[in-house]
Amino acid sequence: MNSIEDIQNEIIEEFSILGDDKESTIYYIMELGSQLPEFPEDERMDENIIKGCQSKVWLTTKENDGKIQFYADSNTDITKGLISLLIRVLSDRKPNEILNADLFFIDKIGMGNIIGSQRSNGLSAMIKQMKLYALAYQTKQNA
Repeated sequence: MNSIEDIQNEIIEEFSILGDDKESTIYYIMELGSQLPEFPEDERMDENIIKGCQSKVWLTTKENDGKIQFYADSNTDITKGLISLLIRVLSDRKPNEILNADLFFIDKIGMGNIIGSQRSNGLSAMIKQMKLYALAYQTKQNA
């Protein structure tokens, strides 16, 4: 499996092909979101909604062999694409890897310019929630 850094570099390369074409970039983000696995209907409950996102974003996890798998969905295509990027980078990692991850790809691909301040706040909330899950798993593993 590629490192968190390697995956981020792949994402940067993919987005660099799109150049400064904002419309193509947004379409690509939405396309990435459409590739997320089907999210179970019974997991669409309030306690799985990420607080701080303007859109509804549901996030759940499973632990497998000490690694965390993230599962998510959103009611908007762009937000679904954003969470899919985070899942691509952070899923199937040990809690300490997630907690120590420097998510440099977000700035490198100019995400702030693409999605605006409201969605940037939501993206921060998604990252925070994923790291909180990692912290909870790490605390459980160390208990």
